[in-house]
Amino acid sequence: MCGIVGVMGSPEAAKDAYLGLYQLQHRGQESAGASSTDGTNLHLLRGMGYASTVLKDRLAELPGFAAIGHVRYPTEGESTLKNAQPIFLECKHGPISLVHNGNLTNAERLKQELTLEGSGFQTSSDSEVILHLYARSVSLDPLDAIMEALRQVEGAYALVILTKTHLVAARDPQGFRPLALGRRTDGAYVVCSETCALDILEAEYLRDVEPGEMVVLSESGGFESRPIGPPMPTAQCVFEHVYFARPDSYVFGQSVHSVRKEMGRNLAKEVRIDADVVVPVPDSGIVAAEGYAKESGIPLEHGLIRNHHVGRTFIKPDHEIRTDGVRMKLNPVRAVINQRRVVLVDDSLVRGTTSRKIVQLVRNAGASEVHLVIASPPTMWPCFMGIATKRRSQLKAATHSLEEIRAFLEVDTLSYLSHAGMMEAVGTSRNLYCSACFNGQYPISLPPELAKHLTLVE
Repeated sequence: MCGIVGVMGSPEAAKDAYLGLYQLQHRGQESAGASSTDGTNLHLLRGMGYASTVLKDRLAELPGFAAIGHVRYPTEGESTLKNAQPIFLECKHGPISLVHNGNLTNAERLKQELTLEGSGFQTSSDSEVILHLYARSVSLDPLDAIMEALRQVEGAYALVILTKTHLVAARDPQGFRPLALGRRTDGAYVVCSETCALDILEAEYLRDVEPGEMVVLSESGGFESRPIGPPMPTAQCVFEHVYFARPDSYVFGQSVHSVRKEMGRNLAKEVRIDADVVVPVPDSGIVAAEGYAKESGIPLEHGLIRNHHVGRTFIKPDHEIRTDGVRMKLNPVRAVINQRRVVLVDDSLVRGTTSRKIVQLVRNAGASEVHLVIASPPTMWPCFMGIATKRRSQLKAATHSLEEIRAFLEVDTLSYLSHAGMMEAVGTSRNLYCSACFNGQYPISLPPELAKHLTLVE
């Protein structure tokens, strides 16, 4: 998760970065921040809360021609201000700011080595490791020092880095996390997690930053591409299409809307239910429900209305907040649900607590039957690449049978999209995706401190 953005060559770079973050707010709601350069100094502003709360009224504190920004969904490190990004460091190479989406699988080992060498860490975020590797480099060129640092880290990263004179965008060699590159008619470059941020800035999508590529941008309009290391098998996160991304975005070069709708169609082909109405769980279940309704012939109606002043419940770090969030976030439409057999369509089922609350809402609104269909396979394995499901014991489908989950949720039937149906929805690029959270086939070797979490009993 997390949303990142970078703007180079704009007279209002900080404002542009803020607008980009506004479009990416769904990717992280814990904290927000931005950093800018005027060619002489780097400026930094961070805070807890939404981008509009932290940045909107303080953009004058971020002057300059380039800026980067971040909205945080915590996967590593506590939910505190010290872990808000951008992360800033002053060292022999000059000041540097960094924003990161993903997780580094060798961060613990690197942090131990750096600490023994005298590095002092200010955060508990794995992202800070990259800056200390940068500071340790003996290279005289800051850009070479960044490259040296990136060649030492492993795992998932989409990065935007700011120095006094350059903006650097990079993806790990397997491309787990998305990072799009665009350009405006005034010559300004934009990099961002999803293309919906390009739209608000009126930037044309050029291409993705490629897996294993470091792109260097300068105020003069200079553009340079450097390979980070030898090519590796691509492993794009399929959960971006299942849940993370907005349906109006393109991620990994594919329309999220098209992929998600095809997942719903495939689900209807696999799961036939005699029912009166298809009801989507907003917002990420809506497009899959459209596909399910069209393929099944059952009419779709919006029987759950979302309060858009409440954030996404899955990414709230505390269980109590998640369950309270469901009641604040959704309200049923009784005229749609009462005395009807409902097919309830959701994008995924991870812990099960949110789904159970939603089913209760539908039951209390008078549904005669509730059939929950999930537009992805059972989530049975932890993710170490940027999702806060680090332990297999946290996952409902890993610890309970289908019938046990059905009884826990209090639904008449529970059905999932098959793994084959999900991968068919992403089309010919299916071999480029990581689906380890569904099938346990990790595309990288896990260090012992992570592999221990694959067991059900720790």
